[in-house]
Amino acid sequence: MSRFITISLTKRQVSCRARLLDDDAPLTSQAVWDVLPQTGDAVHAKYARNELYALLPRITAAPRRENPTVTPIPGDVCLFDFEPWEIGNPAYGYEPGSTAYEAAGATDLAIFYGRNNLLINGDMGWVPGNVFGAIEEGLGEMAEACNDVWRNGFAGEQLTFARA
Repeated sequence: MSRFITISLTKRQVSCRARLLDDDAPLTSQAVWDVLPQTGDAVHAKYARNELYALLPRITAAPRRENPTVTPIPGDVCLFDFEPWEIGNPAYGYEPGSTAYEAAGATDLAIFYGRNNLLINGDMGWVPGNVFGAIEEGLGEMAEACNDVWRNGFAGEQLTFARA
């Protein structure tokens, strides 16, 4: 039986629904499921292109690599696992004392809403993400809202992942 999550932009009042990829990423899917709901500041990616994410306290049960990609497609829902030293660079724009600087590291839960994404970072090289979900409902509306975040800013916006 399939499991689903709802992903919402709180301020813009837009949601989509994603199916967990339990067959392709069982450990990642379960690790995320077990900690839901999660809400964090919505951030539009600098490097990956059409990505919106929330940086959250590290989900320690998530595997480092499972069903990885560096070329996510529209509708992919990914988990990125970071050590503290990987994202604590001030150039990334995270405020000192934020989740990016936690001693345990951080987890980035992300959605991809458009084509031509490439997960490469000038400081680190390739940054594979675990694809653990596929957006099946509401991608068009979410893509419009994500594009609005890119064009008009993400200050005050939050991204929520919850069981559906």
